[in-house]
Amino acid sequence: MKDTQMYIPTYEDMLAAHERIAPHIRRTPVRTSAYLNELTGAELFFKCENFQEPGAFKVRGASNAVFGLDAAQAAKGVATHSSGNHASCLSYAAMLRGIPCNVVMPRTAPQAKKDTVRRYGGKITECEPSTSSREETFARVQAETGGDFVHPYNDPRVIAGQGTCAKEFVEQTDGLDLVLAPIGGGGMISGTCLTLSTLAPETRIIAAEPEQADDAYRSFKAGYIIADDAPKTIADGLLVPLKDLTWHFVSNHVSDILTASDLEIIDAMKLIWKHLRVVMEPSSAVPLATILKNPETFRGKRVGIVLTGGNVDLDRLPWAL
Repeated sequence: MKDTQMYIPTYEDMLAAHERIAPHIRRTPVRTSAYLNELTGAELFFKCENFQEPGAFKVRGASNAVFGLDAAQAAKGVATHSSGNHASCLSYAAMLRGIPCNVVMPRTAPQAKKDTVRRYGGKITECEPSTSSREETFARVQAETGGDFVHPYNDPRVIAGQGTCAKEFVEQTDGLDLVLAPIGGGGMISGTCLTLSTLAPETRIIAAEPEQADDAYRSFKAGYIIADDAPKTIADGLLVPLKDLTWHFVSNHVSDILTASDLEIIDAMKLIWKHLRVVMEPSSAVPLATILKNPETFRGKRVGIVLTGGNVDLDRLPWAL
């Protein structure tokens, strides 16, 4: 990516992204549960991004970046660092275009996510589970390969792509009072802000974060980015800190950031598996966990929840550990 790091993507960029990626993604369904509505006192709508082919919403941003490359850039391939889902989705998009993909992943990333990357032809270099190790290892890999760096979230092409999810969500639900999505680095939340601030400015946006990796929450309260290097939580997709581009959207458009404990996240994950009957990962359960923890905020409201991904190790489910 050249000279675009602080370019703020626009609503028009999101619309162009949706047109570009439409042949390569799924317009995922929205599910509801009478039981979960009764339990929370709210009307909940779940956007099932776990139903994307690579199992996560990140195929949207990855596809926008990959299919937006010119031929000369594409010939060198793409490269990134990711705890799993962005790596899988970038590998998938690169496979569809027939270009190389190199990814740096923490050695502790779920085996299911590593398997998915390799299945789509991505080449993995492992690093230690910290932001510093991830970035140091990536710098070496990129220098060796020359691939176009597609950051997992701090990239305008990625944010514009993620924003297409909220566009579909509004169309599928005929309007929402609030939208919740998990927050780690802030790519999904930023895309949601990008789209809803124009398409549905009356809709409040709330981010949901694990208590044990709550640097976005602390950043939001402090008014500046606070970055933890190596947090530990069951929600393995939410370990990375905000960056300047995602902070722009979070600080300007997010109404609140709520947190939940790992035990609360596991309980919410069980409820979704049982009552929506879908496979989703711990990170995707954080929004429901925060709703159950703060019922007064959501009671009587129409609430959209993005189920961001469904890549789990079935032999290492969190309630079995």
